[in-house]
Amino acid sequence: MGTETLLPNGEKIRRAIKWISEITLEHPDWDRKKIVCEAEQRFDLSPKDCDFLNRHLAQNTSPCGQDQSKPSP
Repeated sequence: MGTETLLPNGEKIRRAIKWISEITLEHPDWDRKKIVCEAEQRFDLSPKDCDFLNRHLAQNTSPCGQDQSKPSP
C-alpha cells in the first residue's frame, strides 16, 4: 500500500498548492499554467482539485489540455 492512500482528505491539494507557491517564488518567469499542469500530475489530483487549481492559480486559465510539457528545471 502506497503512502498516497494514507493521506488525509485534502492533503494532496495542500501539498500541490505549497509546491506551486515554492516553484513560482523560485522561478517567477516560468509559465504558471505549465506549473499548475505539472502539479496536477505530480500530486495525482482529482478532476475537482485540478479545476480548482486552474480557476484560482493559473493565469489566463483553461484546462491544461494539449500542452502538457513540464516547466524547464
